[in-house]
Amino acid sequence: MIGEDDCSDDKKTPLLPVHEAVEGSTSFSVKSILTLKNLYVILGPLLSILICLFVKLDGPPSSQKMLGVIAWVFTWWVTQAVPLPVTSMCPLFLFPLFGIASADTVAHSYMDDVITLVLGSFILALAVERYNVHRRLALNVTLVFCGDPVNPAMLLLGLCGTIFFVSMWLHNVATAVMMMPVATGIVQRLAAAPQGESEAVNKFCRAVILAVVYATPIGGTSTLTGTGVNLIIIGMWKSLYPEAKPISFNTWFFYGFPVAVLNLLCFWLILCILYVPRGSGRALSAYLDKTHLKRDLEALGPMAFAEKMVLSVFGLLIVLWMTRRITDDIPGWGSLFHGLVGDGSVSVMVAVLLFIIPNMKQEGEKLMNWNECKKLPWNLILLLGAGFAIADGVQSSGLADVLSRALDFLEGAPYLLIVPAVSLICSIITEFITSNDATATLLVPLLYHIARTMHVHPLLLMVPGGIATEFAYWLPTSTPSNVVGFATGHIEIKDMLKVGVPLKVVGIVVLSLLMPSLGTIVFEAYSG
Repeated sequence: MIGEDDCSDDKKTPLLPVHEAVEGSTSFSVKSILTLKNLYVILGPLLSILICLFVKLDGPPSSQKMLGVIAWVFTWWVTQAVPLPVTSMCPLFLFPLFGIASADTVAHSYMDDVITLVLGSFILALAVERYNVHRRLALNVTLVFCGDPVNPAMLLLGLCGTIFFVSMWLHNVATAVMMMPVATGIVQRLAAAPQGESEAVNKFCRAVILAVVYATPIGGTSTLTGTGVNLIIIGMWKSLYPEAKPISFNTWFFYGFPVAVLNLLCFWLILCILYVPRGSGRALSAYLDKTHLKRDLEALGPMAFAEKMVLSVFGLLIVLWMTRRITDDIPGWGSLFHGLVGDGSVSVMVAVLLFIIPNMKQEGEKLMNWNECKKLPWNLILLLGAGFAIADGVQSSGLADVLSRALDFLEGAPYLLIVPAVSLICSIITEFITSNDATATLLVPLLYHIARTMHVHPLLLMVPGGIATEFAYWLPTSTPSNVVGFATGHIEIKDMLKVGVPLKVVGIVVLSLLMPSLGTIVFEAYSG
């Protein structure tokens, strides 16, 4: 309870509490100013000024200014001098100040169909998380694959498949955070293994955690909404080549799903070879069988009305996405609206249903409320907006033409060698320099111009290069799903390298083989 003194009407009482300075404390020092992060803050605008003053381009003055803005924004992104989402807002004032585009034009890049696709998808993901639907799904699928007696290889396949499926529809970070408790639950059951069986059990524990770490990004590549990188690729395509057809959910799935399935199967084989020695099933049977899994499933209780409705809405969204535009010959339901409805429209429409349908738990309570939406990934939304704004600025400023002329030396380069090279470079950059989404934002527009210079379809470089930024498999800090796995304490860096190195090679090989073959068939129709 608030006392009378706290509610004093004294006009001299300040609105905010005033703390007296502690005697001997230092409020300012040169050392506190001359930090590496502050130097990086200065480096961004300094590079921009130097480029605008001294770099001469074979193009209009606006192209020089655009290069300066890119240097500023990318420097802050790479060095993390300013929080990434804050840096992502900089084009909103830099473009008008540098005379590249009007404030209204730039602001439009921050809210288009791709952004609404992200918003709707994440609201649905939050509903899945709120009602524990993911855990019930994981236990049911794992129960099917467990075997009696337990088959470690099949159990790993079931776990990988479940994580893969969840990651197809939810963002990688959300999937890793939600599925890790399922994995650690399995690991905790094995903690009481006797000394003689500890080697086989210890290896299997590592394999279970690694399954979450790597099946998450692999599954994310299969659908348009599985990861931010996929959305960046299609958003960049829309910005850089506006006269071409936008890539639909279906089109991406026809290419991304086969790539992801091949990567998943190879990952599973790598896990089995490295972490499932002979005799593992016998060692694990005493601690992990169908009885344990059934007990956990029973603990969740019968499926409530809210869970059923979230699953129904989830299924409705997938069906609407898959049938909006099927092929050129089979137009889908989207043709009824003369092509005005996009995947983002569907995503938001279905998300709105969650705020209308009651959850039947408390009177007047709906499946979702706005408080839950405070967890929405505004950092990704702002990053996407900044990427689209920069892509538009590169085109409108004339910098795109300057880049194309600078890349003329690649005109005769063989495409079959460029794809693996691009995939390797992108996958290594994302390990050491910056986040997957930021790396894709930096590199995908460049790959577009390289492809145009080589006279090949831009998507044949943009797609493998973008997907390769998801192959951040080596270090705990490379991607959030790696951090989630490493934080459990059950895996070490050497485990990530043992699995990550061959898995990265496999991913590059799969992209290099499927892009010139399947990719040509799927994406060639998108030439405008």
